[in-house]
Amino acid sequence: MESLESAGRQIVISLADRRLYLMEDGSESRSFPVAIGRPGVAIPLGDTTVVRKRRNPTWHPTASQRRAKPSLPLSVPPGPNNPLGKYALDLGWTAIAIHGTNEPGSIGRRVSSGCFRMMPADIETLFAIAEVGTPVRVVDVSMKAPETVPAQPGKAAPKPLPPVQVAKTPPPVPPAVLVSVVAPAPIAAPIAAPIPAPIPAQIPIVPDPRCSTATAPLRRMVCATPELASLDGRVRGLQERFLTGLSPEGRAAASYALLQDERRFDDRITALCWIRKGSEADPAVATAAHGCLRAALSGRMEEVKTRIAELGGVATVAARR
Repeated sequence: MESLESAGRQIVISLADRRLYLMEDGSESRSFPVAIGRPGVAIPLGDTTVVRKRRNPTWHPTASQRRAKPSLPLSVPPGPNNPLGKYALDLGWTAIAIHGTNEPGSIGRRVSSGCFRMMPADIETLFAIAEVGTPVRVVDVSMKAPETVPAQPGKAAPKPLPPVQVAKTPPPVPPAVLVSVVAPAPIAAPIAAPIPAPIPAQIPIVPDPRCSTATAPLRRMVCATPELASLDGRVRGLQERFLTGLSPEGRAAASYALLQDERRFDDRITALCWIRKGSEADPAVATAAHGCLRAALSGRMEEVKTRIAELGGVATVAARR
């Protein structure tokens, strides 16, 4: 894989949009929602870099955080109660990081102590891509249209930021339905989760409708390689069969959840199996990408089976209320 400098990767965080944009020369930019500092918290603007990567980090509350809330412990080890989640990218500013969270509902809001929180799946994707030394720029302008970043006092004017292509998002799901699917509320009385129906060995293959217009090299490789297309198609077939058996209300919510999972999976294979556009003709590159995609798609089948069991249980519990 080429070096960071030659790839031209850069992280740009827009406070106005409350989104983190991953900029890569020669490819579409991706963006992820983030939580930013709450009102009254000073948020640094300008340029820095990723100075350290931490997997399963330990959280150490700052002195000001412990003064504001004396009950905070000196540290919180990795686990479900850790506010940093499973991944953290420390920046060059003191006590500022891009990290996961144990409170997904806070994403997109002004609630942090200055750090930038991301959804667990999103920070996992970014952690796999960003290396130590990756440039990071924090701006207070919207990136939804081409903008230039104002020069910082005492610094040379930065180069204009390239326009960001933000993917269209699906229609919003009614809050009540979304909460039921993504983060179901605790149930007072224990209800036995239904036993998912066994999945037959013969799963129909549903082709990816994006194949006719796919431009990303990895997606083209999946579409053009029979083995990979079969693995991908069986995952889609499994999802379609599950959705067909749901009520219209349950189908809409479950379909949205599965779509979000698919987008996260696409981000993951882009990070893990990344190849430069046009390089798929190189036999060595193609062989490495093929093996990476085969492993990812094989694991995805098990992930989708588990996800379907979760969504089926949530829909059943919601129907009983």
